[in-house]
Amino acid sequence: MQVNIPLKIIGMGRYLPKRIVPSSELEAMCGLSAGWVERRNGVRERRWVTDETSSFMSAEAAREALDEAKLKPNQLDLIINASGTGEQAIPDTGVLIQRQLGLGNSGIPAMTVHTTCLSFIAAMDVASNFISSGRYKKILIASADVASCGINPKEPESASLVGDAAAAVVVTRANHGEPSMIHHAHFKTYGEGAYLTTIMGGGSRMHPRFEGHNPEDDLFHMDGPAVLRMVRGIAHEFLEELYPGLSKGMADIDVVVPHQASKIGLMMLERFGWPENKIIRTIETLGNCVAASIPVTLYQGVMDGQIQRGDKVLLVGTGAGLSIGGLVLTY
Repeated sequence: MQVNIPLKIIGMGRYLPKRIVPSSELEAMCGLSAGWVERRNGVRERRWVTDETSSFMSAEAAREALDEAKLKPNQLDLIINASGTGEQAIPDTGVLIQRQLGLGNSGIPAMTVHTTCLSFIAAMDVASNFISSGRYKKILIASADVASCGINPKEPESASLVGDAAAAVVVTRANHGEPSMIHHAHFKTYGEGAYLTTIMGGGSRMHPRFEGHNPEDDLFHMDGPAVLRMVRGIAHEFLEELYPGLSKGMADIDVVVPHQASKIGLMMLERFGWPENKIIRTIETLGNCVAASIPVTLYQGVMDGQIQRGDKVLLVGTGAGLSIGGLVLTY
């Protein structure tokens, strides 16, 4: 869907936990043979938190983004938490990010946009409409996920895939004559896939106080093959609706920043005629960082020079739900 909203990313930041976890550690934890994880998932190492919290990581990434934007935290109009996992049930993690930035008495609104792995894309879409309407002028979007706390060693494919990370951007309206813009945005959700990727606990349905509570309900579960089958069935149509021609090639897209879902998921992108050297990958050293995956990969692309001002960039991925979403923007 064409939207053509002048939006510019004026600052970017990233935070990676200090602890580096090699795949050999996961192989020992899950009883796997040496080299299994990298062969299966493409992950050589990932970061896991030690004492860091989600809001701390978001705030650290936000400070870097604010520095690049040449803004002080109190100059923000809105804070959007775009994470796949909350720090706690109540209050909203956006509030905790606000406090971490020293803004606890500022009154600056803070909220969450949550679509699991697609939260950053959804937040960019929401922010662009806020800015287009004139409601807010300078918006912080922060994505941080601590996925390591929910891994289940009994499911080694997903347990060995995830990592922890954070990234943040500051966005504002692009000035007249600047090329930065969100050109197209599109989302679709297929609730028939709701139970393919889950953490069943953490809500009111399977509360720890309920009789028969199973601690494994609080761990991550994913039926990877079923997710891939479902995505294969909807991807071509979705890509054509997002940006005509995308299911058959890159069209005029310069760079693809995909969700780092899995090695197989990234390989599937080549079926659409997208050259491997145009697809930015971070899965080898960071794993699947849930909602932080796309903005961390975007940050890496900019820092490495793979993404330049004026480049047309595709952000695309899938998330639990099953949802699929994408943005086409000029950076």
